[in-house]
Amino acid sequence: MSTTSDKKRVTVVDAHDDSPADINIPDNYVQHTLKTQKPLPPFKWSNWRKEFNWISVTILLATPVIGLIGAAFTKLRWETLVFSIFYYFFTGLGITAGYHRLWAHRSYNASLPLQYFLAIAGAGAAEGSIKWWSRGHRAHHRYTDTELDPYNAHKGFFYSHIGWMLIKPRRKPGVADVSDLSKNPVVRWQHRHYLKLILIVSFLLPTLIAYFGWGDARGGFVYAGVLRLCFVHHSTFCVNSLAHWLGETPFDDKHTPRDHFATALVTIGEGYHNFHHQFPMDYRNAIKWYQYDPTKWFIWVCQQLGLASHLKIFPENEVRKGQLTMELKKLKETQEKLAWPSNSDDLPVISWESFQEQATKRPLILISGFIHDVSSFIDEHPGGPHLLIKMIGKDATTAFFGGVYDHSNAAHNLLAMKRVGILHGGMRQGIDEKVIPPSQRLKIARYNELSSPYNSSTAYSDGEGILG
Repeated sequence: MSTTSDKKRVTVVDAHDDSPADINIPDNYVQHTLKTQKPLPPFKWSNWRKEFNWISVTILLATPVIGLIGAAFTKLRWETLVFSIFYYFFTGLGITAGYHRLWAHRSYNASLPLQYFLAIAGAGAAEGSIKWWSRGHRAHHRYTDTELDPYNAHKGFFYSHIGWMLIKPRRKPGVADVSDLSKNPVVRWQHRHYLKLILIVSFLLPTLIAYFGWGDARGGFVYAGVLRLCFVHHSTFCVNSLAHWLGETPFDDKHTPRDHFATALVTIGEGYHNFHHQFPMDYRNAIKWYQYDPTKWFIWVCQQLGLASHLKIFPENEVRKGQLTMELKKLKETQEKLAWPSNSDDLPVISWESFQEQATKRPLILISGFIHDVSSFIDEHPGGPHLLIKMIGKDATTAFFGGVYDHSNAAHNLLAMKRVGILHGGMRQGIDEKVIPPSQRLKIARYNELSSPYNSSTAYSDGEGILG
């Protein structure tokens, strides 16, 4: 009777574990959570014994201390050095290719042997089980740079790098579903045996390999075990800190993630973080052949060997849109720093008679329906002042656009800066190219600025004082 009851209880628990954690959250979940769930009080040194997460503190602080003391009394052999570097990449790829790109983002499919390989390698990095790690990382992507982001970059470099693990979080991370991982037999196996795997893969295995390989058990433990673990830890932590601080934002600047070669170098290819946050299900971090991304190369090789399949690549067209958007933003910033001709809506509309009359008082020339004051340019005109003087009070459109000289784009741009009015009825059909200066034919505008600056809605006005 008791056995049957236990089986029923397990079935209920498993069913609940397999259901999406976010299936019943409200539409305004983030706002609702921040408003209704009170965070813990700010960290106080007066209460430091209760503020620290002592398991994390012990692991993250004890390993470098033990490693450095051990290194001081242990000679580093070249065989051990080479093996330590290899083992760094072995356990590091368990995180980058396994925990991150396979399980957290499902960017490709892995065969069962490859999954076990990555699960074992990832355990050697001692960063938590696949399920725990992926749950936090999915929350990071969903709530990037908010209070529900477990390693919120806005809280500072140190906090996002390591502080979030040392100090008890002020509030729980936002909900993130990992029901798919709960169904995965490899993930469940690793979660169940995680503590044993840490001890075996992180310390025992490198020690035994170095011992039986070249008789350096102590060096294997110190360098390939303890110190290698420190490097793997901070390599991964740099993805949360350095990758949100150093570099450029070529795809989007809404959040803090950035792209930089240096970050990629110390994170086994995870440094093109701006791309990754925009296209998280893409198996690549670096999209150009020359960019450093050994994790991408490893996954590709696994595909060639039949160990991986269905490598996801975001449509190139959409990737280019992101790049173009950021390029346009930069050009828009440059554009806004430049001086431009007066908008036609801001210019007075003048009759032909008034134009003729006012041209007797100052040098006004009509070109393409716009009235220009050339008083500051007469003496500087490359063709001589006489060519401008003879056109005062006249329409010089034909002469300007090839009749006398086919002026350069630069000349057209400069001419537009001298506009002081619009001739009533003077903008004839079929001369749009002449009306718009070359520098403004590709002018960047926001969606709410798309109305043409050349369709004047200015009411007709006339009078001697308008241009004065």
